[in-house]
Amino acid sequence: MARIMLTAMPFTGHVTPMLAVAEQLLARGHDVRFYTGSAFRDAIGAVGARAVPWTEAPDFDEHDMAATFPRLVGKKGLAQLLVNVEDCMINTAPGQVADLTAEWSREPWDVIAGDELSVGTALFAEKAGCPWATVAVLPPYMPSRFGPPSGVGLVPGTNPLTKARDAALRVIAARLLGRPLQKPLARARDAAGLPPSRRDFNTTVMSQQLVTASGSPALDFARPDRPAHLHFVGLVARSPGDGFAPPQWWSDLESRTVVCVTQGTQNIDPSDLIRPTLEALAGEDVIVVATTGIRGHDTLPFPVPHNARVAGFIPYAQLLPRVQVMITNGGWGGTLAALAHDIPLVIGGGDLDKPEIAARVAWAGAGVNLRTGTPSAERIAAGYRRVAGDPSYRDGAARVGAELRSLGGAPRAAELVAALA
Repeated sequence: MARIMLTAMPFTGHVTPMLAVAEQLLARGHDVRFYTGSAFRDAIGAVGARAVPWTEAPDFDEHDMAATFPRLVGKKGLAQLLVNVEDCMINTAPGQVADLTAEWSREPWDVIAGDELSVGTALFAEKAGCPWATVAVLPPYMPSRFGPPSGVGLVPGTNPLTKARDAALRVIAARLLGRPLQKPLARARDAAGLPPSRRDFNTTVMSQQLVTASGSPALDFARPDRPAHLHFVGLVARSPGDGFAPPQWWSDLESRTVVCVTQGTQNIDPSDLIRPTLEALAGEDVIVVATTGIRGHDTLPFPVPHNARVAGFIPYAQLLPRVQVMITNGGWGGTLAALAHDIPLVIGGGDLDKPEIAARVAWAGAGVNLRTGTPSAERIAAGYRRVAGDPSYRDGAARVGAELRSLGGAPRAAELVAALA
């Protein structure tokens, strides 16, 4: 039996796949603790792990981040990304280190494994010298000599001109995205009692011992220079539970073409994607299932067409086998879940990692990239008709889905983490 500490930034999209890893580790007889925000205490207890809450680190509500990080108010795009990384990920790191140090002093562990935004985990592991794995719940943003820099939402160049563009963008991105974070990182290291370092953000948060990455090579532009300690593990998801209580309208989905539209769990203004999608498909012979992203929020603040059904949350294991097309903001977890069910996508990704994910899916031939997070109804309708009418998109989704299913998922991630211990 190994003693394992899992950590995740307190976002549903980060905690959920880590819970799947916890579940698999516990099934193998390991002792598992889980350090994250207090909102997830019950979910951690439900899988049998021990919850360790953020205490010195400022706990926050993922649905109202501006209450804790006021500089996020009014921020979009690159400005939102940089403030989010600095204020939420880096500036909370010294508090995370303090929490982990206190728990380590109380009861050490054999290995610590955290998601790639848990800066405090990386700094603690360096300070304590304990084995450390990164469980990447987003596309792996690791340096590469191939293609454009991760995060800019472009596909790799295919001719001398676009390949030169990619090389230039790699230099520009290092300056534009890396340099603004160097001083905050230096301050966090100092506050955590660590010496100065020249490592950038992405190098800091990615373990040099083990990275288990959700996704697959096909969704990583098939980059040829990934390190040997990076292991793609496909879709990291929990086993379907028995407690699903279907909504009253569930039988309406029988023998119908079903389209799922989701705004994800961050930046969930339904006017961005859900509302124009319902307008776009109101005249189509389909049932549109719209999920609001918050459990219990089963209504929308505007009238919905007769062919729409609304829910706060429906487990993908129950919903996706009934879905033919997903329209999404490009959240990584939902995107992988759809592709693992061979479902092609229409992606309206506007901020954070969403444009990058949309570009990767389009490059793999598994969906359409709308290139905006606030598409018009007309643009969504055109994207839907392309995906629904061209079988190559379903074929592309099936190719990616087969690769995802072959990589082992949460059991493989757990196996790798336990082996490091």
